[in-house]
Parts: sequence; C-alpha cells; structure tokens
Amino acid sequence: MRVDLHNHTTLCNHATGTMEEYIQKAISLNIDIFGFSDHAPMDFEPEYRMSLAQTSSYENDILVLKEKYQDKIDIRLGYEVDYMSDPKYIENYILEADVDYLIGSVHFLQKWGFDNPEFIATYEEKDIDMIWQEYFATVSAMVKSGYFNIVAHLDLIKVFKFMPKKNIKDIVYQTMLDIKKSNMAIEINSAGLRKPIKEQYPSKDILQLAFDLDIPITFGSDAHSLDQIGFGYDKVVLLAKQIGYTKCVVFKNKIAQSVTF
Repeated sequence: MRVDLHNHTTLCNHATGTMEEYIQKAISLNIDIFGFSDHAPMDFEPEYRMSLAQTSSYENDILVLKEKYQDKIDIRLGYEVDYMSDPKYIENYILEADVDYLIGSVHFLQKWGFDNPEFIATYEEKDIDMIWQEYFATVSAMVKSGYFNIVAHLDLIKVFKFMPKKNIKDIVYQTMLDIKKSNMAIEINSAGLRKPIKEQYPSKDILQLAFDLDIPITFGSDAHSLDQIGFGYDKVVLLAKQIGYTKCVVFKNKIAQSVTF
C-alpha cells in the first residue's frame, strides 16, 4: 500500500498544478491512498494559505475528484493547520470541519517564520539550543491541544542545518512522550530531502525513538508541484522498514486505520 497524505493546492498561493493533475500523477505512481492537506485559513500571513471563504470550494472539489476517481485511487481530505502559541489564530471552522484528518504543524516561533529563507538571519541572533527547545515546546503544546491527528515534519527546525549543541534525543524526548500520550501519528515527510538539510523529517534517530515508543507513522511528500508528488517515497519507506516499521496509518473521518506498506 503506497500512502501520501500531505499535498497542497494552488489555494495556498505558493503551489502549482491543478488538483486533478495531482491525482493523475499519483495514479501514475501507483499511490493507493492520496490526501490533500492544504494550508488552512488563519488570521496570520494570509498570503501563505487559503481564505476561510475558499474552504467550501476546496472541500467540494476534492469530494468531486474522490467520486470521479474512486475506482483508481482512494482520495482523502484534510487540512494542514499552523499552530501558534496564541490559539486565537486557529479557525474554529477548521477544527470542526468534516474531514478525514488534520495535520498539525509548527512554522512560527513568536511570529518568526523560522523555515522561511527570508528570515534565516535570526538563527545567528539567538542561542541555537534555546531555539530548538522553544520549537519542541511549541510542538508539545500543539500535540496537547488535542486538535490534530498527525504531527507534520516533526524536526522542521533543522531545515537550514542549524543544529543544536545538546543531544537531540534529550531535546525531543518529552515531545515524543506527549505524542505517544495523544495517540497521534507522525509523518515521514520527504520534503526535507529537497531542502538544505537534505534529510527527511524526522531524522533516523528520532524515527527510531518513535518506533521504540510505539508511535505510529504515516507518509507525506508535502508536494507543492507535480514533480514533488511521491518525491523520495521509496527512500523513506526503506528507512521506515530498516527501523522496524511494517505498517503505517491513514485516517478516515479522523479515525486511524492501519495498513501495510
């Protein structure tokens, strides 16, 4: 079973290609379960996400494609939701939406878009260990909120290769316990292979820790263009198998389903 639950659309304003082209490409790659999880609306940096008014067309268009291609591929509907320390930024509509899953992600620390190359200089202005600790504390807060099914790109903070001096496992361990307690899954996200870090999210060491804690996984290419669909899939699947995973989870109506990959 080939699974890819993290894919975007042009509604986020930084992706290309139509939804139908994405589906056709996924079919050509023999992907069995394909999910759209575009950036949900939020009252912060609206240029990077769909508007609340666009959610109906987003959901309806996916449901139309789901029916059209039901004999060729299983299409799932979700959102990627940016979590910030102030909950006022999260739209209640999204949290209550009738979708298959919600992916929770952290892209901002005190409104600093740490994965945006425009703001990379901030890494030089702060203590790197403190940055990592703040990031994982924010991920823990997201996990404890109870809003989400999947943790997106768990160690995204490494994107530009600013690595901590402290042992990474020590920094992430409490967050991993929080994920375990929340019954959430983590995605193996291949987008990191396209970034300066040149490594999937999360790292092999963190993935091993997830396996040891019996935390379920799923897969996402985080595609923003046709050529990124299924990117690095065989590589991340091989890594998961080397760690010891044989099954991943997918979601339907926010209920986890285990499948063999």
